[in-house]
Amino acid sequence: MGRGASRIAAAAMATVHIVGAGMAGLAAAVRLARRGRRVVLYDRAPMAGGRCRSYYDTALDRLIDNGNHLLLSANRAALAFMRDSGGQGRLRGSGSARFAFTDLADGTSFAVRPNAGPLPWWIWASGRRIPGTQPSDYLSGLAFLRARGQATVADIVGNEDPLFRPFWEPLTLAVLNTTPDRAAASLLAAVLRRTFAWGEQRCRPLIAERGLGPDLVDPAVGYLIASGAEVAFGRRLRRIGRDGGRAVSLDFGDGEVALKASDSVVLAVPPSAAGELLPELQVPEDGDTILNAHFRVDGPLPHDDGPILGLLGSTAQWVFSRGDVISVTVSAAGDLADRPASELAETLWADVAKAMRLGARPLPAHRIIKERRATFAQTPENLLRRPGTRTRLDNLMLAGDWTDTGLPATIEGAVTSGQRAASALLRRRHG
Repeated sequence: MGRGASRIAAAAMATVHIVGAGMAGLAAAVRLARRGRRVVLYDRAPMAGGRCRSYYDTALDRLIDNGNHLLLSANRAALAFMRDSGGQGRLRGSGSARFAFTDLADGTSFAVRPNAGPLPWWIWASGRRIPGTQPSDYLSGLAFLRARGQATVADIVGNEDPLFRPFWEPLTLAVLNTTPDRAAASLLAAVLRRTFAWGEQRCRPLIAERGLGPDLVDPAVGYLIASGAEVAFGRRLRRIGRDGGRAVSLDFGDGEVALKASDSVVLAVPPSAAGELLPELQVPEDGDTILNAHFRVDGPLPHDDGPILGLLGSTAQWVFSRGDVISVTVSAAGDLADRPASELAETLWADVAKAMRLGARPLPAHRIIKERRATFAQTPENLLRRPGTRTRLDNLMLAGDWTDTGLPATIEGAVTSGQRAASALLRRRHG
C-alpha cells in the first residue's frame, strides 16, 4: 500500500469526537462527515441545537423556538452549512432588504431600505432613510471602519448622534446583545463590513419559517445519521484525560471513552464548561441575557410590515410573526429578566398590541423564556479573552461563538467556529 493510500486508510479509521451539538458542533460534524471522517457527536441535552432549539410548547399548542434568531443573506458560513446538510431552501426571505420600525413613543413608523451595490445612495433618498435625519448623519458610520482595541459603540457614536436611538442602539442590541456603552465597536464593524458595506444584496433577512429546529438543526442531524455518524444525547462530559500533549479519554460519568492515537476531539461547549474542562484555558467572562416572549393569537393580524418589526420607545425591541404566533425579543435584558413572567407578559403584550394595532385584545396564551448568559458579554475586555481554535492538546480543537472568530456571538459566528475547527483537524491529518 502506498503512502497516499495508507494516509487515507488511517483517516478513515480515525474518529472525531465532537462534544456539544449546538450550531458550532453541528457545523464541525457536517464538514467532517462530508470529508469522509467518522464522527461521534455528544450533547448533555436530550436534543441537538443548543440555544437554537425548537420544542413543542403545551401552553401555546405550537412548536416554538427557544429564542428568535435572524439570518442575513451575508451569512455565508451558515448558508453553506445548510447546503451541506440538505437544509437549503428552508429559509424564507424577501425580495429586498427592508427593516420596518415603529416608535411607540410618538406613533411614527418608517423603514430603512439600503440600495443595491456598495455606493449608499439610499441615504440621499428621503423615503429610504430614517425620518428627521440628513445624509451627513450617516457618515458617522465610517468611523467604525477604524474601530480598534478598547473602543465601544458609544465611543464611536455617542448618544447625541441623530442615528443613535433609531439605528445604532437597536442594531447594537440585536447583533451584540450588549448595550452600546459596553459593546465592542470592532465586532459591530465586522458586521457592517459584511452587510451594509456591500449594499442591499447582503442585508436581506432570512427567516426559519417552520422553526430553527426543523429548518437548521433537524436536517443536519438527519444528514449526520445518514452519513454513519453516531449521535449520543444525555451525555455530559465531566473530564478530559490527558497524556502529555494529547487528549486520551473522555469521561462522561457513566463510562470513559478511550481515544485511539488517531482520534481527535472538538470541544463545542459553552465557555464556562470549557474553562472547567481545560483549567488553563482563558475564556470570556460574564454573560448577557436575552428575553423572549411568544404569544398565540386568534384571527387575522392587521400589521403588514413583514415578518420582522423593530420597536422604539418600548420594552419590546423586535417582533417576529410566524403564522398565529407572535414572538418578542429583548436583548441585553439584564434586570428586566428578574421580573415575574406574568408581569413581563402583560408589558410585552401591551407593546405588541399597540405596535400591531390589535386594539384591546386580552393577553393571549403565552410563554416567557429567559435565556441567562445567552451570549458572552461582548465587551472590548472580553474580546481579549476569546481563545483561538487550537489548544495545548494537539488533538483537541475548540468551537463555539465565544471563540476568536472575529464575529459576534451569532449563528454565523457559531457555524464559522465549527467549520474552522473541522478544517484545522483536516489540515492536521494531511500535514
